[in-house]
Amino acid sequence: MQSVFEKLALSEDNPGVFDGEWRGGGKKIEKISPIDGKKLASVREAGDDDYKKTITRAQEAFEKWRKTPGPVRGDTVRRLGNALRELKHELGQLVTLETGKIIAEGEGEVQEMIDICDFAVGQSRMLYGLTIQSERPSHRLMEQWHPLGLVAVISAFNFPVAVWSWNAALAAVCGDSTIWKPSEKTPLTAIAVTKIAERVCRDTGADPAIFSLLIGDRKSVGEKLANDPRVPLVSATGSVAMGLNVAKTVHGRLGKTIMELGGNNALIVAPTADLEMATQSIFFGAVGTAGQRCTSTRRVIAHESVAEKLRAKLLSAYKSLPIGNPLDRKTLMGPLIDKHAVDAVQDSIQKLKAEGGEVLYGGERMDLPGQCYMKPCLAAAKPNFKIVQEETFGPLLYLMTYRGFDEAIAIQNGVPQGLTSSIFTNDVREAERFVSGVGSDCGIANVNTGTSGAEIGGAFGGEKKTGGGRESGSDCWKQYMRRQTNTINFSSELPLAQGIEFGAGSGSETV
Repeated sequence: MQSVFEKLALSEDNPGVFDGEWRGGGKKIEKISPIDGKKLASVREAGDDDYKKTITRAQEAFEKWRKTPGPVRGDTVRRLGNALRELKHELGQLVTLETGKIIAEGEGEVQEMIDICDFAVGQSRMLYGLTIQSERPSHRLMEQWHPLGLVAVISAFNFPVAVWSWNAALAAVCGDSTIWKPSEKTPLTAIAVTKIAERVCRDTGADPAIFSLLIGDRKSVGEKLANDPRVPLVSATGSVAMGLNVAKTVHGRLGKTIMELGGNNALIVAPTADLEMATQSIFFGAVGTAGQRCTSTRRVIAHESVAEKLRAKLLSAYKSLPIGNPLDRKTLMGPLIDKHAVDAVQDSIQKLKAEGGEVLYGGERMDLPGQCYMKPCLAAAKPNFKIVQEETFGPLLYLMTYRGFDEAIAIQNGVPQGLTSSIFTNDVREAERFVSGVGSDCGIANVNTGTSGAEIGGAFGGEKKTGGGRESGSDCWKQYMRRQTNTINFSSELPLAQGIEFGAGSGSETV
């Protein structure tokens, strides 16, 4: 750990505010690793004055940054990606130390940051507008995109750095400044990444305040960002309850939001499915990151003709799962983020039993250092159970069955959340229907691959109570810019649109 801290410029006591300089006038928090319950380091949160100074500095940085040509902005992001490449191993270890996710996933999250930087560099030369045919002679109608302003990124503990990068890399090439409020459960990774970004900005001559950091709680930072009219866009990842509060506040001042909230993701296993592939996808989707991904597989909807075989395969996989220290590369599931997370899963298991569900395997707490470990739970349930309608953020998987394909789609869509979904089938009609307008109602719908694990090239996000909005690839860059339509008249006359005649000689009163 000492070597990791040295390479990432971390210390035993770290300021949690950055806007070109490091400080922190708020309370001190101690970060405890869920791996063994030991202290990693302490962090000084933002105080009232810190918030005011950071917003001012971020605004000043934006006013300079927006004048920088897009490809030049892209070069700073390119160098950020290269700096992350150099420290991928150390950052991956820090993600594991702070969150408890296995080292392969910790390094994979850093790779995701690298990938989105690469994507954003290319996008910096493709902030395209449109030329539109005007109905008026000697007129040009066009559309262009301008930098938006300050972008607040509120990220969750389960992806402590990747979600920031999805927003920050694109916002940077679009000419915006980013203000990052990370989860208080994962402050060290945020500090480490911000230090890397600071170094890159100083090397390129960019104002480091384009990547500002405010570590603090809901009242000291989160609510202020949501209420602040100087922040035109808030991108928030977390619970539905949190998202609703943020959205009401931001929309109340007519600001913009990107919301990545709850996921209650289902995977349909059809009669023609490759059961080996389906089992592998379900297994990773349900126990990866200890079930603490927004894309984790929560519900399996299996055709009754294959349900028993699938259950047997899943039971075998669950029983052989190596659980323990996530820094050991043989481990496939580490701890949950803290004891409260384990308590929440235990509570859901009790509610499941009370509704008539059956635990098929697991669910028990494990007596390991840190006391944040449990065996993943595989359970039989029915779609109408109240607990099945809710998202339990942990390794709890519900198995249920169906007879007809219409029933499977109805079960898949019959929850309040709509993030990601999947079907395993070799029937082309089922596959095509699943991804059609009458199939899955989720923002992501996959065929013969699982619910968990999204590439950065596609837009990421969901519908219904998942919140709406999209992050990462495709044309998501447009959310970080303001759209402007322009009409340019290069004639000596003034024709009006729609053929309207107005003024002297038109039969109308002159104005």
